Amino acid sequence: MRIEQITGNKKQYLDLLLLADEQEDMIDRYLESGDMFALFDDDLKTVCVVTSTDKETCELKNIATYKEFQGKGYATALIAFVANHYKNNHKTMLVGTGDIPAIVSFYEKCGFEKSHYIRNFFTDHYDHPMFEDGIQLVDMVYLKKKL
Repeated sequence: MRIEQITGNKKQYLDLLLLADEQEDMIDRYLESGDMFALFDDDLKTVCVVTSTDKETCELKNIATYKEFQGKGYATALIAFVANHYKNNHKTMLVGTGDIPAIVSFYEKCGFEKSHYIRNFFTDHYDHPMFEDGIQLVDMVYLKKKL
């Protein structure tokens, strides 16, 4: 398993990024300004994008694993890598996601804890209703992790 920082042609990973954030213009808001990392185990398994919010805080904007490789620890490994990568320059990592029990539980297992909510984020910012595990995404829950 190896992790590489991707510095150019980030859009070539759009198919994977869209698994976690299904509207391309929303991805465009952070893709070029963010740092992208890709995890390979023989071939590509997982990507993520991290942005610096301020001098103390970075945000995991997108993390996605191809469906056939989900549940095998790739996203967990990539989160551990980026947390370690950013710990010398930031104190906290944030992640915003749909308020879905399985997703929140995943991030909690990675050391995140609930921080705050943005009400109606998904209904206000996306051009179509989005569903995860049969639940419509409405509010965004933010979680934070001390680095």
